[in-house]
Amino acid sequence: MDFVPDARTESLRADLLAYMDECVYPVERQFHDTSDGTWHRPAVMAELQAEAKRRGLWNLFLPDSEHGAGLSVTQYAPLAEVTGWSPAIAPEALNCAPPDTGNMELLSMFATPEQQARWLTPLLDGEIRSAFCMTEPEVSSSDPGNLTTRIERDGDEYVITGRKWWSTGALSEDCRVLIVVGVSDPGAPPRDRYTMVLVPRETAGIEFVRGLSMFGFTHSASGGHAEIAFREVRVPRESLLGVEGQGQALAQARLGPGRIHHCMRLIGMAERALSLMCERALSRQTFGHALADHGAVRDWIAESRVRIDQVRLLVLRAADLIDRVRAVREEVSAIKVAAPAVTEWVMDKAIQVYGAAGLSQDTPLAELWVQARTMRFIDGPDEVHRMVVARRELARYRRQLR
Repeated sequence: MDFVPDARTESLRADLLAYMDECVYPVERQFHDTSDGTWHRPAVMAELQAEAKRRGLWNLFLPDSEHGAGLSVTQYAPLAEVTGWSPAIAPEALNCAPPDTGNMELLSMFATPEQQARWLTPLLDGEIRSAFCMTEPEVSSSDPGNLTTRIERDGDEYVITGRKWWSTGALSEDCRVLIVVGVSDPGAPPRDRYTMVLVPRETAGIEFVRGLSMFGFTHSASGGHAEIAFREVRVPRESLLGVEGQGQALAQARLGPGRIHHCMRLIGMAERALSLMCERALSRQTFGHALADHGAVRDWIAESRVRIDQVRLLVLRAADLIDRVRAVREEVSAIKVAAPAVTEWVMDKAIQVYGAAGLSQDTPLAELWVQARTMRFIDGPDEVHRMVVARRELARYRRQLR
């Protein structure tokens, strides 16, 4: 395996690093989450997006050259890592932010030409945003068999009844479409029970119950996280995404790339935490010595470098396999466990080196730690991904014992 970035990736990475220095880091203070109850991102985001387009740093995540940059997963990895240094701003500035990325991938693969014209094209252009409505408050969403939201045929319409939450982006003023997952045939085999439909945000019967905070952060710049009630919401049959009853297959097609993108960004978050840790260790003194002279701090710095480099190699291996083999569920589950754990550990040590300042809004560490911690739930909890990895390992030995 050769993980040396090719010439195109190196060129894009150089351009992206310059863009981060010149455009993203200077405006981070404007995006600080004040938890003031609003769900609007700062107006400067439009300027950031226009500049990203001008520099050719747009839709880098899509391997489809018709709609995106045409980069492989391995090529995209170093670029996604760079955006992880400022995850609240950079991914959206490049039109590479979830949930829109996963939704655009779904639409590019499964939508009809009419659906693509209505929803995919403006998403690709950054004119609108979207939300993905799968997780539910009353059930364990790590098991799709628990979903209770119903999507029922009634003549030429689908009727949606149920409740969703953690629908990221749904409170944004630019959100125009919700992709809703629900049970269309409860008597069918588990894999054939679910259907996805495209629901315009302003459809009658949709109630935005509340916005959810995450460890106190509203993430208002991303459009927040909504709890939504669907009260006999009606959409035409043309709103069906893909094939009726194949919603679980579509969800897996969406979640696989999303998981690896999250892991790539997590590495960037860990790198930024390590960078901040080193700067603090060299500039702060205790008991007459720089923090960097204390053995415990040196151990944290060394261990951070080892762990980050280890998980980067694991993520690149998974990316390489996706490019060549495609079906790599266990490898993606492995990095989904490893990357948040490493990043959370590095964040914790960086906060410790900063002392009370690391808990405040004066550094990005507190919000970065929150994002790392939440990644142990997003797109599947650690326990489910460990189960996937363990199942494969045990299957190998079962075959040997027969």
